[in-house]
Amino acid sequence: MSQQHQRPGVAPFTERTPRVIAARRLQRRRERDESGLFLAEGPQAVREALAAGAVKELFATEEATGRHPELTEDATLVTDGAIAALAETVAPQGLVAVCHQPGVSLADALAKRPRLVAVLAEIRDPGNAGTILRTADAAGAGAVVFAGDAVDPYNGKCVRASAGSVFHPDVVRDGDPEAVVASLKRGGLTVLAATGYGDTDLDDLADTGGLAGPTAWLFGSEAHGLPEPLLAAADHRVRVPLHGRAESLNLAAAAAVCLYASARALRRPAPTRP
Repeated sequence: MSQQHQRPGVAPFTERTPRVIAARRLQRRRERDESGLFLAEGPQAVREALAAGAVKELFATEEATGRHPELTEDATLVTDGAIAALAETVAPQGLVAVCHQPGVSLADALAKRPRLVAVLAEIRDPGNAGTILRTADAAGAGAVVFAGDAVDPYNGKCVRASAGSVFHPDVVRDGDPEAVVASLKRGGLTVLAATGYGDTDLDDLADTGGLAGPTAWLFGSEAHGLPEPLLAAADHRVRVPLHGRAESLNLAAAAAVCLYASARALRRPAPTRP
């Protein structure tokens, strides 16, 4: 497939071209769920999608092919109007890929024996969810679970907030958060619930070796936190210590602190015997 995916002499696709219209439908969750496809927008997301082998079709403007020749060898040329229809940002960067959803089952993810897992329980804000997914990836998490009535990880805003990380760790969707916790425990992970009202201090847990083994963190919504059954099911309910006068941390910041505390503990060399 050449950069000029259309036949020679055929003008770039427009927003009225059937393939562009079909791709635009993926902005709706129902279409994503039925097709197993989603849209990834911008050079960073497209670069990671190509590296993961997830791209079904790439749409690019002529200007974008000039700026990103390394990404657009097999692109379908489209007009600025077509990209504007496909993109969900105010200032599109000229690249939108139709991608296969890389999600896996929880059983398959746990079969790889991940040492760090993030569970997004009932988190419905796509910006927060995508940011936590990106942070979990950066911290070395092997899997990120969207549990219960959580946002679709392939929502456009969530994909953009993940900055390409949606293609890295295993992404799992599971409608039963309590069953997820049970599976994590059977898989040998210690389950920690992040909550501002936790009875265990994160620093104390880290200092006493409580983060040294395989760990799954549970994060709840910004507004409501974790449901009581999940708090009860966790091995520990952990609070991030606040040393200043701030009332609390926002969800994404708290998740970053917790995940990086685990990342540090998991990578700390074992103490040598005297």
